[in-house]
Amino acid sequence: MGRTGLGSLFLAGALALAACGSDIPSPAEQLQAEPVREDAVVLKGDGLAAGAEAFLFAAGRSEVEYALERVLGEPSGRLSNDECGAGPMDFTNFDGGLTVNFQDGRLVGWYFDEPNAAISTATGLTVGTARDEVMATRGFSALEESTLGEEFAVGDQLGGFLDDDAVSGLYAGTNCFFR
Repeated sequence: MGRTGLGSLFLAGALALAACGSDIPSPAEQLQAEPVREDAVVLKGDGLAAGAEAFLFAAGRSEVEYALERVLGEPSGRLSNDECGAGPMDFTNFDGGLTVNFQDGRLVGWYFDEPNAAISTATGLTVGTARDEVMATRGFSALEESTLGEEFAVGDQLGGFLDDDAVSGLYAGTNCFFR
């Protein structure tokens, strides 16, 4: 086979390998389909977006913190807990009620528990959303057996808590809840 034949064979092989890629869109591809507010944090069941940057769980801590700092300001604290059921975890807190959770330097979850106009889910749920509105959300289900209070799920990745007639907290991924 000549050089041209080998080049064509190599190109065909490279194209075939590229076609075998994942069907899961990258965070950047996901953002292209969604409107982006540079001054907002969008909480998702599989990660979060801070301004124009999206992060799936397993993203690096420094990248996530840097993007959140650009939207929310400097972290208000960093903590660790070696006694979480999922294993040792590190937490970075931001003013406005957002805590991001890390294990081994990777984003594994988040928890949000203060009203903040800059933070919501992609569907608009936030702390303070009325009970009736949350209950009308597609995929809503009450978690009857919760030992943490009035807990609910929206789909299979997003959870939260109701207190009185409104959302008092939202979470996704791995958290350090003691049930």
